[in-house]
Amino acid sequence: MEESLSLSALSSWFVVLPDTDAATTVAAKALSHATHHLRHASGRPWLVGRWTDRSAVVGVHGRTRVAVIGEHSVTPREARRAAAAAATASLTALDRHSSTWAGSFHLVASSGGQVRVQGGVVDLRRVFHAEATPPVSARVSVAADRADVLAELVGAGLDERRLALELLTLGVPHPLSGAPQWRGVHALRGGHCLTLDADGRARPRRWWSPPGPDVPLAEGAVRLREVLTAAVDVRTRGRDLVTTDLGGLDSTAVCCAAARGEAKVVAYTAALHDELGDDVHWARQTVRALGSVEHHVVPAQDTALTFNGIDTLQDILDTPSMLTVDRNRRMHLLERAAVRGSGLHLTGLGGDELLAGTPARLHASISAHPFRTLRDLRGYAAKYQWPRRKALRQLVDRRSYRSWLARVARDLMEPAAAADEPLLDWSVPPRMPPWATPEAVAAARELLSACLPDAEPRGRGHGEHRELAAMDGISQWTRHIGQMAAPLGITVAAPYYDDRVIEACLAVRTPDRITPWRYKPLIVEAMRGIVPEAVRTRDTKANATFEEETGLRRHRARLLALCEESRLGRLGLVDVDVLREWCRRSLSAETESYLLHPTVACEAWLRSREMTPAPPGP
Repeated sequence: MEESLSLSALSSWFVVLPDTDAATTVAAKALSHATHHLRHASGRPWLVGRWTDRSAVVGVHGRTRVAVIGEHSVTPREARRAAAAAATASLTALDRHSSTWAGSFHLVASSGGQVRVQGGVVDLRRVFHAEATPPVSARVSVAADRADVLAELVGAGLDERRLALELLTLGVPHPLSGAPQWRGVHALRGGHCLTLDADGRARPRRWWSPPGPDVPLAEGAVRLREVLTAAVDVRTRGRDLVTTDLGGLDSTAVCCAAARGEAKVVAYTAALHDELGDDVHWARQTVRALGSVEHHVVPAQDTALTFNGIDTLQDILDTPSMLTVDRNRRMHLLERAAVRGSGLHLTGLGGDELLAGTPARLHASISAHPFRTLRDLRGYAAKYQWPRRKALRQLVDRRSYRSWLARVARDLMEPAAAADEPLLDWSVPPRMPPWATPEAVAAARELLSACLPDAEPRGRGHGEHRELAAMDGISQWTRHIGQMAAPLGITVAAPYYDDRVIEACLAVRTPDRITPWRYKPLIVEAMRGIVPEAVRTRDTKANATFEEETGLRRHRARLLALCEESRLGRLGLVDVDVLREWCRRSLSAETESYLLHPTVACEAWLRSREMTPAPPGP
């Protein structure tokens, strides 16, 4: 089943090599497919891959080099200053310099025989590393921004046990979420950097921790306004035309910020089949008030439903993605944007996790502010129809994250949590689907159990953990959209996942940012004077349940087609007869059909690895 990946067919990737002759073989293989490469001061290959000239800037000071790749405003002069600081002190001096840069980027440096590489604080900009060993190469560690590229270069094989974990409903829990599917390939956690020594060792180090929530709402709104408009300006500056989503409040804020720049802004709103979906109404009010935005409403009947085309997808992603089931629906706007001539498309993805946050933050306030916490708990219970007793039980539960994860490993085949389950625990416990084989369940349980001794939550306490873990997961979807859109020649930008934007939001006092009594108060206050007043205080959000249920009925044949010669079945991970029977049933979008999403993602991903990808776009 394992096929060789043609690195020349991928639009964008890079590999970071240590400053040693031991990396020569890996470097030569990468160079044969690359369009760009940079060298260490020694002359050895350092940074090799395919990227656009616009996305990269390099600074050199003596024998120290610093490269910044992505969506940023770092100038060559700033990169040289960062290189000078690293040359004078050490590579850790880059912590201070990069902490002021706007945008979303990878930072790579070479100095004194050591190499540093880092992505972002969540999983939008990822770093993977692996050790190449004979006969592929002498023993040496290398890094890359795509797991599949790295696996190809070091000759790593597919890990079927790891793929079993991807079948979990609701996603793989931290710390295994987003892990690569190849043996010996490892992922760097958000907020960490990796040092590659000349002797072949790879050492991770934390360089970022979330700020404490101490800033009042008024001050935090001013800061968010500054960093969000700067994040948008980084992307739009110097462009003649950009496109944006224009749907909910989060994408509306991004669109309005873009409209303040010099680039022509073209906005797209997808109408929903659900008559209660009001995105189009609010989008038209926004455009009317701005007066300078070209607006396109895509009729519901012209937009693909969930499960459309899932048996013929050819995207080459480096991990399975639950976004697969909605791939054609989401890509429809991007395809229109590319035809319109856009090279950059702005999205509001990430706003929900940052701006709405999670009620699980109540755990942090129950001791210091019990009356306020219980008042807010009653508000959430009424808003989401939670049983109050069950909500209170979760709120006073002091068991550790490791204990929660142990229960997940034990209860993989138990019934799923009820629809009215409160959202105050470490997370909603994932389950294996009914069609998972005993072998798949055993593999998933073994992997979860093996990580227990070192398992720590993603953040300090239930709330911070849930928010950062959710940002990791959804930012990965955004990353996958970017990989899908790259062959169209269009960059997908999500400013809410920029490090500076995340910091600005997490620094705001919890009751000011997260409350059952107001809808996203932080962005509402931050966007005064930018988002039109008639739209700024909108408190509704569209729901695509109709698209899911109708899509399941309309595209049932495509689901059944995935059951034929199922790759997951060949690997012994799913019982194809049970899966086929589920695909034939009438399923509720709220409680049943979502169980199919991870399995469809894995099946489509395995099939895509067998295809010959189309050559990249411009």
